Amino acid sequence: MANNYAKVVVKGSPISKSNFKLFNLNGRAILPYNSGKYHDRYALYEEEIAYAARSQNPNLTFTESLIAVLKVFYKSSKRHPDTNNITKSIFDGIEKSGLIINDAQVRRLIIEEFYDEINPRFELELFAESEFYMDYDILKRDKSETPIEYSSPPNRKNKNSYSNNAKKSSNLSIEGTNVCEICGKSLNKTNSVSANKGKILICRDCLKKLF
Repeated sequence: MANNYAKVVVKGSPISKSNFKLFNLNGRAILPYNSGKYHDRYALYEEEIAYAARSQNPNLTFTESLIAVLKVFYKSSKRHPDTNNITKSIFDGIEKSGLIINDAQVRRLIIEEFYDEINPRFELELFAESEFYMDYDILKRDKSETPIEYSSPPNRKNKNSYSNNAKKSSNLSIEGTNVCEICGKSLNKTNSVSANKGKILICRDCLKKLF
């Protein structure tokens, strides 16, 4: 096998690391592996990437700078993670596989977004920069296509309103009848920790056990 090129294909809808962060007692972002809950999905996805990268490219480790071409295929064009955030998830798994030493090796990166309802996946190609260089063109279409339009999410249309509502929601959730996402224990202001920007709550005892 050539030692200046590698390709990794991982099937399934790509996920973003930012959606699975919890925060420890010091406010540091952490990723749980054994909570038995939704957050474990990212850790498992990272392991899946690492396994695929190593099994598809045995006995290969890049130590030099790299060019990367990433093609991400989502199931739907309407609901999917931000493609820019996907790169961190993918390269964390690639680094863990040992295929690269550090994701800082990737000095040039092209990301392309596609849609495949039947076979969502990502395809990553790595090129050793000592043997390859990047050359690309952006060309004018002969005939315009229907544009893919985007609009601001509802919670970003009025930032001030969102912040006030989020604060009220957070206060109500802690003072109300919320329970820990992991053990189910009732929570209050003194024994709870918020995660994912206040979207979920867990008790401090479970946080200590996880980490």
